[in-house]
Amino acid sequence: MLMKTVLFLALGCCATWFVFLWFRAIYFQLKNRPGEGIKKFAGAVPRPLDFLIGFLANFFDTLGIGSFATTSAALKLRNAIADEILPGTLNVGHCLPTVAQAFIFIAIVQVDVTTLVSMIVASVLGAWLGAGLVSKLPRRAIQISLGVALFCAAMLMLGSQLKLLPSGGAEYGLTSTSLIIGVVGNFVLGALMTLGIGLYAPCMILVSLLGMDPRAAFPIMMGSCAFLMPVGGIRFVRSGRYSVPVALGLAFGGIPGVLIAAFLVKSLPLEAVRILVVLVVVYTSGVLLRSARMAES
Repeated sequence: MLMKTVLFLALGCCATWFVFLWFRAIYFQLKNRPGEGIKKFAGAVPRPLDFLIGFLANFFDTLGIGSFATTSAALKLRNAIADEILPGTLNVGHCLPTVAQAFIFIAIVQVDVTTLVSMIVASVLGAWLGAGLVSKLPRRAIQISLGVALFCAAMLMLGSQLKLLPSGGAEYGLTSTSLIIGVVGNFVLGALMTLGIGLYAPCMILVSLLGMDPRAAFPIMMGSCAFLMPVGGIRFVRSGRYSVPVALGLAFGGIPGVLIAAFLVKSLPLEAVRILVVLVVVYTSGVLLRSARMAES
């Protein structure tokens, strides 16, 4: 119980640090723009559709579907932002809703604290290194990486839906060699998060392969993202490689979506939703890879 309390305090400090640095960066970025009064800040106001995307993506994220693939598809289909700033927008915009998820699921789902903390730390280190690399990648590299990542995410979703992936065991923690494999795996997944591929589905598969109860994956994957996204997100904020209005819309639309899904929703036809998400994500992956090919020619 003491370790969980320390984890909650650390998560609260991490989220506060992120909010302070993010909003300070927005303020100085807009303050230095040309123009007077409220016109300076008009460019940072999210559109209603940004709030809606944030709400729906994080609503289903809380139910285990993931938010990165769905948000990437929605933003790409409406050509809302440039491809090269999509990873940064995802990591910055979904940060605070994911923190809300982590508080909820770490509190209510049983999991070994040593396993939880070890895998969270590994994912944060992976994200810190990954964000530094991704924030410097050119447009075409982002398109290819994100296109491939989205296709892999769609295949993971489809494999899970068709029961082709491991269903897991009954353990609520890892030890010895299994713990080392889990830590190394989550380090890699943390780095991949900064490319725009969500951590939820591959983390669920990882812990299931290692014999853990899939329910134990929820605090691990949500806790990992809640700590790594502020760390990776700040690197994107400092580089300016994200969309301010879209990220704000995702954040403020997403938090109500998390709370409603966690506390009010009892059941939904998630199988049909997952199939729809797979189709949309595969299409989005194809569009990104086609754009990269056209840019080459």
